Amino acid sequence: MVEDDCLPDDPRALTPEVFEFVVSNELKRAMRSQNFVTLLLVDPMPRSTEHQRSELVRELARVIGRVVRETDIVSPGRDGRLSVVLLDADFDNSMQVVDRLMTWVEHYEFRTPASFAIGAATSPTHGVDLTSLRSAAAARPVQPRREPRGSSHAQ
Repeated sequence: MVEDDCLPDDPRALTPEVFEFVVSNELKRAMRSQNFVTLLLVDPMPRSTEHQRSELVRELARVIGRVVRETDIVSPGRDGRLSVVLLDADFDNSMQVVDRLMTWVEHYEFRTPASFAIGAATSPTHGVDLTSLRSAAAARPVQPRREPRGSSHAQ
């Protein structure tokens, strides 16, 4: 990979274009070798301005990039969500990664308070291409929406 393939402030996070190319090839490889690949979509809440959301997703990419394996793929999407591809990971094992991610995210102080919802889909179970995995992950929330640290429902 060359420098332009990654985000300028985070060498682990791929640009959306490179992400789509790499993931498409990884999905083909996984099908040939009969391995699982899981896509996590991390959706920040509340929805804010496009710029604030983009900054929050980039910050989230840096945090999550520290938690996942070096072989896993991270990219802020054009849709304002963070995509994380867990290679050679079935759905059940991916849920352990989700638990670890949420623990890290809950204890990290973001510049803008936010909560996150995570959706997950596994290939080939939920889809065999990136488009179908994104749709399935968006429809399959695996963690409840988290409240920002310090917030309370008490009245």
